[in-house]
Amino acid sequence: MKKLQYITVLLFGFNLVSAQVAIGKAAVNGNSAILDFDSASANSNGIILPAIADKNTALAATASNNNATFIFDKSDSKVKMYQNNAWVDLSDAAGDGTAVTSLTNSSAESGKGVVIGAATSNAVGVLILESTNKALILPQINNPATTVKSPFPGMMCYDTASLSLAVYDGVRWNYWK
Repeated sequence: MKKLQYITVLLFGFNLVSAQVAIGKAAVNGNSAILDFDSASANSNGIILPAIADKNTALAATASNNNATFIFDKSDSKVKMYQNNAWVDLSDAAGDGTAVTSLTNSSAESGKGVVIGAATSNAVGVLILESTNKALILPQINNPATTVKSPFPGMMCYDTASLSLAVYDGVRWNYWK
């Protein structure tokens, strides 16, 4: 009986180390994804990035550990990525943000967030993916500009029509190849 318990604990621990998560579908596609979303042709759901009022305090604790952090910056209504100690703008430079109708999240945040792929992380974020050999597979949407009826500022997905990263800044969709 103890042997069975030991094997169960060992298998559970191994599963945590190589964790893969599928959202909106039964299984992850392949072995190279740490987080994989529904890729059905009728999908119109993307990732909503955290809306940050002050990007300078968003990474105050461990900024050097947060390359590839994505946020929706409420101060200028643009989607941004943190890279090499600077915020890179992923929204169209011509976007003025005047049409943004963003709801404010008034819930209290607690804890350090969820870490997938490792037991702990030095990174700061709501969802942290840690892996040396797996990647995030974004939700795949065919032409999000026409498929997603009410996009939320900070929405991010992979556009299967243009084969590019699509981010919504509250005014328009921005595409990155």
